[in-house]
Amino acid sequence: MIDVKLLDKTTQVPGAPGYEYKVRAFITEQIKSFVDEIYTDPMGNLIAIKRGKSDKKLMIAAHMDEISFIVSHIDENGFLRFQPLGGFDPKTLTAQRVIIHGKKDIIGVMGCKPIHIMTPEERSKPVKLDEYFIDTGLSAKEVNKSISVGDTITRERTLIEMGDMVNAKSLDNRVCVYLLMEALRELKKTKVPHDVYAVFTVQEEVGIRGAKAATLGINPDFAINLDVTLACDVPGTQKHETITDLGGGAAIKILDGMTICDYRMVDFMKKTAKKKKIKHQLEILPKGGTDTAALQQMAAGGSIAGGISVPCRYLHQVIEMTHKQDVRDCIDLLKECIKNMDTYNWKHK
Repeated sequence: MIDVKLLDKTTQVPGAPGYEYKVRAFITEQIKSFVDEIYTDPMGNLIAIKRGKSDKKLMIAAHMDEISFIVSHIDENGFLRFQPLGGFDPKTLTAQRVIIHGKKDIIGVMGCKPIHIMTPEERSKPVKLDEYFIDTGLSAKEVNKSISVGDTITRERTLIEMGDMVNAKSLDNRVCVYLLMEALRELKKTKVPHDVYAVFTVQEEVGIRGAKAATLGINPDFAINLDVTLACDVPGTQKHETITDLGGGAAIKILDGMTICDYRMVDFMKKTAKKKKIKHQLEILPKGGTDTAALQQMAAGGSIAGGISVPCRYLHQVIEMTHKQDVRDCIDLLKECIKNMDTYNWKHK
């Protein structure tokens, strides 16, 4: 169904926003034999080109950065203070391990004031982000030998399989990095209709910055963004609030908080999924944005843009969860869209 070992490796390579060089090198090694050209733009986006029969450009994006932190202060006792790189719900930090990427990787734990000595008022309120610190278990002298202000910090959590699910940190968005790599591998011997620009973007988690630069450079005619989306199919959520369901198939994006997908791309994806008997569902995400916005808006005159999303529970936590068959369905839908992009009438109604 899917290569869980490769997905596991993909989730574990560190790649804080603005510091994606290790994951970029990992991806390059995985895909270099599947494409005709590969390069890195000045912003740091990794761009792989598979030449097609026409000179029209199809840009497919999957962001490779992960929500992370950066060291902002080291106190006299060696405890670290930090700033987030990306959106964090503070309650998800309690009792977590992290990896500080200094001169060498050092494990740390997220700490805060013990509940035993909190006042009743403090106990009644959620711990704020700036009340956390990182404890490495090392003396201040040892900390300062290896760690400096500006070093990045990523979360520490391995991937496990749980029935039909995979559970890990950074499935947002490494599961889509994985599916784009797999699609390129499976299309290696396929002649595609248009030039395919597979772009692994940087700094999505801090404002879709890499996708803006990449789209300006490529100027695509068509664009498909790959990202996870909310699966709120859990107790306490009403059916109309679920967004997507795990096991419901590939999610075809209709809109998110920053993008109304081109109605032609939505129609093309729906028809392709039905024709190829690929299980799918529709995604309307009322809040939150993705690289889709940059892909659509930053091309000259705009591009015909849409998105394929992987349903995911517990987003921006270290226990993100996706269904293996949904991932497979997303790979299949992406492949079929790439192969059949020239069969659809793209004229406006």
